[in-house]
Amino acid sequence: MDPDDDVERPTLASVAALAQVSKQTVSNVLNAPHLVSESTLDRVRAVIDEVGYRPLRAAQQMRSHRSQLIGIRIDPVREGLGGIVLDQFLHALTRSAEESGHRMVLFTADDADGEVEAYDELVAGFAVDAFVLTGTSHRDPRTAWLRRRRLPVASFGRPWDDPTGRSWVDTDGAAGTRAATEHLLAQGHTRIAFLGWPVGSGTGDDRRAGWVDAMSSAGLPVAGLDTGLPDDPAVAQAAALGLLAARGVTALVCASDSLALGALGAVQELGRRPGTDVGVVGFDDSPVAAAIGLSSVAQPVVAAAAACIDLLRAQLDPGPGADADEPVLLAPRLVVRASSERGGPPAVVPPVLTTP
Repeated sequence: MDPDDDVERPTLASVAALAQVSKQTVSNVLNAPHLVSESTLDRVRAVIDEVGYRPLRAAQQMRSHRSQLIGIRIDPVREGLGGIVLDQFLHALTRSAEESGHRMVLFTADDADGEVEAYDELVAGFAVDAFVLTGTSHRDPRTAWLRRRRLPVASFGRPWDDPTGRSWVDTDGAAGTRAATEHLLAQGHTRIAFLGWPVGSGTGDDRRAGWVDAMSSAGLPVAGLDTGLPDDPAVAQAAALGLLAARGVTALVCASDSLALGALGAVQELGRRPGTDVGVVGFDDSPVAAAIGLSSVAQPVVAAAAACIDLLRAQLDPGPGADADEPVLLAPRLVVRASSERGGPPAVVPPVLTTP
């Protein structure tokens, strides 16, 4: 006989007694930690860890009529740097969900319509409680489908067709590119171009707006100094070459680090020095940006993931007077490195890129 069989399994009541709190407080620590003071939270969690208490999830689900599952679509692996932010977001989201007693369910779909079909299957077959959306765009069918069925939803990205839409978390892209442009202006640049995505991309248009705002506030022209491109470094390099050589541009603000890599390739091809001769700033602050000394706008990905889980939790368990779907706009942070500082150490320029 295993001697451990004689050891009584810790229960909610025994944890409450050891922590000198009520059973409801222990339940709140496990399921609604935002309702518990920090000192009590720490004390109860210490007891839980000490005795090895694990709640019976099946019993919890029967009582609450919920599966504690949150669904999110994962995109296919992309070339370049385009998927790094979403990878970071997914990791942070999974951790935040686990801390609140939920689990993420990952699934794939070819497009938005396929994603909606997957929602239907996940709700019917697995009783998934809620969903997180990414890659929001104009005329997005996903939000309307979820709303019609009154399913809790939070999106990482704004509902671009509905300025009054709620239940979203996003980074203030315009504030990020405005800060990048103002930084380059402070370095003495007056011919600052913008490498962005084609018009109609909600996120891309938002980032372009910050550049326009900063340039206009400084009394500088923007006509002919921006271009809409696919998120491809080779294509960006060709576009940046034209702006640098024909337009007299001395600095570039980019909607992504992928585009900024192309801009750096153009600077190298012309025999100029990043930072000293031509300033370049990217967006997303990828690990590559840190490695090569590329200035970039960092998104608060961990905070965005936590805010999405908070939105879902508030919709699943709304309190009296709670604003369960209040949108959250987070401030980004400009990380200045060698690629945009005049007189600083040289940036590590990547190899010249060629378009096939």
